[in-house]
Amino acid sequence: MGSRTIPRPASGGADRWFGIKTKIHGKLLNSLTPDQLRSMNKEGIRDQIAGTIERLVREEHIPMTLAEREKLIDEIIDEIFGLGPLEALLKDPTISDILVNGYDSVYVERLGKLVETNIRFKDATHLRLIIDRIVSNIGRRIDDSSPIVDARLPDGSRICAVIPPISLIGPVMSVRRFGKKLMTVDELMRLETFTPGMVQFLEGACKARLNIVISGGSGSGKTTALNTLSRFIPESERVVTIEDTAELQLVQEHVVRLETRPINIEGAGAITQRDLVINALRMRPDRIIIGECRGAEAMDMMQAMNTGHDGSMTTTHANTGRDAFTRLETMVMMASQNIPDRVIRQMLASAINIVIHCARLNDGTRKILSISEVMGLDGDQVDMQDLFVFDREGIAADGRVLGRFRATGNRPFYADRIRTYGYKLDDAIFNEMVEVKA
Repeated sequence: MGSRTIPRPASGGADRWFGIKTKIHGKLLNSLTPDQLRSMNKEGIRDQIAGTIERLVREEHIPMTLAEREKLIDEIIDEIFGLGPLEALLKDPTISDILVNGYDSVYVERLGKLVETNIRFKDATHLRLIIDRIVSNIGRRIDDSSPIVDARLPDGSRICAVIPPISLIGPVMSVRRFGKKLMTVDELMRLETFTPGMVQFLEGACKARLNIVISGGSGSGKTTALNTLSRFIPESERVVTIEDTAELQLVQEHVVRLETRPINIEGAGAITQRDLVINALRMRPDRIIIGECRGAEAMDMMQAMNTGHDGSMTTTHANTGRDAFTRLETMVMMASQNIPDRVIRQMLASAINIVIHCARLNDGTRKILSISEVMGLDGDQVDMQDLFVFDREGIAADGRVLGRFRATGNRPFYADRIRTYGYKLDDAIFNEMVEVKA
């Protein structure tokens, strides 16, 4: 579809369509009791809606083609059972993000590019109704006293909704979608996310139980990278995952999944990631995976990595792999301001072995820009060595980012440890160079 903007329908035609749909929707609800609505499935109600449309067409002489009739039936079913205008977008597997900027402006991200759609809600009240339905279905609330909510849809998509007075343009909402099918390593290599040599090293790092941090910005592919690494965890190991919103798709059978809980209506009952990390240490995990470190839980994650839970992994927001250490250092200080800076850096340098940095480039593609290993402290600074990097070289005529994946030639500090775990690295991968074609 590209980045072409889809024209919106003329407001007059859209208003007429909403008017017809609202009238039929109202007549249908008036003809059914709440018990009937609850017990009726989509197939059963389709016949009821078709009959109501035919009566309305006859009574009010509304011109309507067969295609319009079918479209109207589908939209009313979506209003009753689903998320209204958003249902069509949720059914499109090529869409990764849905961004609702008020009732009359909806954008999607498709193949890494933001595109405006012709989807719209009738008004702000209609959009608020859909948000309330999403929130109530999962036992959460959104109102003037709590105008922001993070939630998860039944298909695993993550939603963030904000209403006035926080939002100045009416209700807004973003939906981060996750593919039902976990992408394979081969598929990611075809998309030029990384190279075979990088995959070989990361597989060895996982099997040698090295502690790994994945950094990057929002939508840079951190969770995808974490899911990919999890494929290399042996089936014999017990894994405990901790997330704010469950997004990870681990393929192992012996996985315990934990999710945080926000405060309830009484203002109590919150369970944070830090609570879950502390609890996970009592659950006999071989590895602990935190979906994202963003607060004081970094302290407990670092201690877990330093106390026998080798092979643990997490992600964090950062501009570069080296900046990830600065962020983690700040997070540890949130938990305890009494630990000297140098001690924190020493603990982090001891806990973390590998740092992977991901990014979403200008053309919408996601790539691993660097794989670095932590060598320890050099004075007061963390000493890191790049093993693989992606060099950007320009932009092609069609907007595609040009560049090359390059091994730096450095031999891994942890190569001997990887070998002792029975995994042999091919020395040639540390001299490879792969061009990204235009």
